[in-house]
Amino acid sequence: MRVFLEIIRIICIFALLGMLFGAIPQAIYSTIDIDTEKYGWSSMLGIFILLFVLYRNKLQFSGWYKGKGREKLPKGFSNTLIISAAILLLLPPILYFLFN
Repeated sequence: MRVFLEIIRIICIFALLGMLFGAIPQAIYSTIDIDTEKYGWSSMLGIFILLFVLYRNKLQFSGWYKGKGREKLPKGFSNTLIISAAILLLLPPILYFLFN
C-alpha cells in the first residue's frame, strides 16, 4: 500500500510542480515573442529533469516508501543533469533567434 501511495505522490509532485515551474519559462518566452508551441518542449523537458533531481535528492526521503533503493544521485550525475536542464531551458530563445 505504501508503494501505491508513493507512486500517487510522485505523480502529483511532477504534475503540480511541473505545471507551476513550467509556467515561468513560458511567461518569459512569451514576453520576448518566442513561439512556445514550436520550442516549448525543450523547456518542459528541462523542468522535468530538474524535478527528477529534486525528487531523487530531497523529496524521496519525506515520502511513505521506506524500502530499498532510497539513495541520492551521485554528485557528478546530479551536476550533469542540472547543467543539461539549464541548457534545455536556454535552448528555445537560441533556436528562435537562429531560425527566425
